[in-house]
Amino acid sequence: MLKDRYDNFLATDSANARDLYVQAMDMLLGAAPGMVGAFDEVVKADPGFAQGHCGLARARMISGDMAGAGQAMQQAVALTDGLTNQQSSHINAIRLLVEGKAKDAYRATREHVADYPRDALVAQLCTSIYGLIGFSNQPGREAELLAYTAGLLPHYGEDWWLLSQHAFSLCEVGQLEKASTMIDMSLALNPRNGHAAHVRSHTYYESGETQAGVDYLQDWLGNYDRSGLLHGHLSWHVSLWAMEQGDGDLMWRIFDHDVMPGASLGAPLSVLADSASFLYRASLAGEDIPAHRWKSISDYAEKFFPKTANAFVDVHAALAHAMAGNNQALQRIISQPAGLAGDLVREFGEAFAAIANQNWPEATVHLTKAMADHARVGGSRAQRDLLELTLMGTLLKQGKVEE
Repeated sequence: MLKDRYDNFLATDSANARDLYVQAMDMLLGAAPGMVGAFDEVVKADPGFAQGHCGLARARMISGDMAGAGQAMQQAVALTDGLTNQQSSHINAIRLLVEGKAKDAYRATREHVADYPRDALVAQLCTSIYGLIGFSNQPGREAELLAYTAGLLPHYGEDWWLLSQHAFSLCEVGQLEKASTMIDMSLALNPRNGHAAHVRSHTYYESGETQAGVDYLQDWLGNYDRSGLLHGHLSWHVSLWAMEQGDGDLMWRIFDHDVMPGASLGAPLSVLADSASFLYRASLAGEDIPAHRWKSISDYAEKFFPKTANAFVDVHAALAHAMAGNNQALQRIISQPAGLAGDLVREFGEAFAAIANQNWPEATVHLTKAMADHARVGGSRAQRDLLELTLMGTLLKQGKVEE
């Protein structure tokens, strides 16, 4: 039986399908452009390859194509007869996630990884800020994420993918020197790993190395196709740094071309969060934001996220709706928050509603209630700076400069 790059047995006798699978896996783990098409080639090479269909499902899910992910997952499940325990467990963990059963997927993933730590396609479900730990809405999720990736390190050695994931875990708990050293190791092994470039941008951001960050990402993005999973989000980082430097021409040029709805080719979650947070941070920096910009993001949120489900998404959608004057959509989020961080979603939603009405004291009350535990909302430290800056803005509006 053939093996992948991490020595996992694959349910295919086709050497061509195996080679294509290894390539597609590296593309997925590195956020390379064309990863969905790469997995399409895998299942064309061997239509009976269950793990190939499972990989296609995950690639489609990451790209925001949930309907396509479900179809590929059905194909994988239909091919489970005769698989090993590891292969069946592999497919089950990803199936649960595709079906939206996050709690069950988390348990299945932790159990699978305990037995098969080098099964990277399953292991990555719990890595990163957007993984099952990152979006768990649990207190201490950053510590759990660090413990999780640290536990994987002995099983992977100097592997570019895991090094980049552990570096992100380190960055999110403020261990910037260790994170920077590890991300340099990852990039030396694979300079075109999109996730590593992303983590490098976070280490620059958290260290206040603005010019170094701009220079690095503008150079790196020059060889990264706009269809790449992280292109829009990395562009968001550059646009924020341009804002910090007072370069209005650059920040708006990048935002309009690579970040906003209709321009970015990224997954809807990133497009919404990046667009809403950028516009509000720009308004705090003194930019006059035309109403049509907020309306376009509010409309986008209603189209792709008509129901509450993910606290990180819901907070950014609430911000867009409040600034656009879409009170019906905003009140739906406030009155029907979902998930374990629903209490925080409600407070932030109420705060944004008060800000839209220029009721700064009321906004401050709601923000203050939520800030102590705001990490449960999800997202990175850099992304949650939006919430701290929002509170800062309401205090400044009240003349509370020292506070």
